[in-house]
Amino acid sequence: MAEPGTRAAEAVADRGWRLRHLPVLLIASVLLAGVAAMAGGLARGADGALGAAAGVAVTAASYTLTTVVLAWADARDPQLVLPFGLGVYIAKMTLLAGVMVLVASTGWPGLVPFVLGIAAGVVVWTGVHIWWLTTVHARRVPR
Repeated sequence: MAEPGTRAAEAVADRGWRLRHLPVLLIASVLLAGVAAMAGGLARGADGALGAAAGVAVTAASYTLTTVVLAWADARDPQLVLPFGLGVYIAKMTLLAGVMVLVASTGWPGLVPFVLGIAAGVVVWTGVHIWWLTTVHARRVPR
C-alpha cells in the first residue's frame, strides 16, 4: 500500500487522469445516437428515431454523471468513492425507473426503441471504455 499522501501527490501531478477517457466515450455515444436514430427511424418512424437516440443519450448522461461524481469524490478522498458511487447509482436507478414507468404509461411508440437505445448505449460505452483502458490508458501507465 502506498504511503499516505503519495496518491494525492500523484493525482496533483496529473489532475486530468480521472476524466481523460470521457471525450472518447462521449464521441462514441454521439456516433451511436446517430446510428440508433437511423435504425429507430427505419423501424418505427420519427418516434422510433427519437426514442432510440434518447435512449443512447440517457445512458451517456448517466455514465457521464457517475464519472464526474466519482472523479470529484476520488480527488477529495478515495474513501468517498463508495458512498458517493452508491448514492449516485441509487438516485439514477430511481429516476430511470420513474421515467420508464411514466413513459410506458403513455403508450408512446418510441418506448421499445428507447429501451434498445439504452441497451446499445451500455454495450458501446462499456466496450469503448474497455478498449480505452486496454490500449490508450495502458500505454500511459508506467510499468
